Amino acid sequence: MTAGDWILCVVASYLLGSIPTGFVWCKARGIDIRKVGSGNIGATNVMRALGKPIGITVLLIDVAKGFVPVFAAPAFFSQADVTVLRIVCCVGVVAGHNWTCWLKFKGGKGIATSAGALLAMLTMPLLCVLAVWGIVFAVSRYVSLASIVAAAALPVATWLIMHDRTFIIFTVILSALAIYKHKSNIERLLAGTENRIGAKKI
Repeated sequence: MTAGDWILCVVASYLLGSIPTGFVWCKARGIDIRKVGSGNIGATNVMRALGKPIGITVLLIDVAKGFVPVFAAPAFFSQADVTVLRIVCCVGVVAGHNWTCWLKFKGGKGIATSAGALLAMLTMPLLCVLAVWGIVFAVSRYVSLASIVAAAALPVATWLIMHDRTFIIFTVILSALAIYKHKSNIERLLAGTENRIGAKKI
């Protein structure tokens, strides 16, 4: 691959990831999702604003945003190192979601988009992480806490299953980014003011 090919991969992945699904869907219904609930444009906050069906739809679209470039890129650039190519596409698409150019470089937390990308390149570690997410969420009913714990578990699952240094280092960075993006949630969890799914609204 030439330098231009790598740039194309990054830019194309970024632009796909930058589509602010939740924001667009809510805006079409006269709602600025950035002024609702946590102010995040992700599926959980969309669910609070527009209900479960639309929230789940936004979640699936965000997952697809991550999956498509990571899965499809090797078919277009067959001469490239597949591992590096998929990591580059993952970085681009997650960066697009987290810092979308359409919203002054402010976006979501990248959990669903990261999951879609990981589905294409680290399927078994992702399944383990999803199990961790499900257990933590079932016990706590906090989406944010489940996402944070699952992010922390990702490098461990990758290390135990893949034994690939490149993927391990990459997932450590991806995990650290996901946890950092949840810093406001961590503050609310510590303060006891974080939104819990199923809790009665005051």
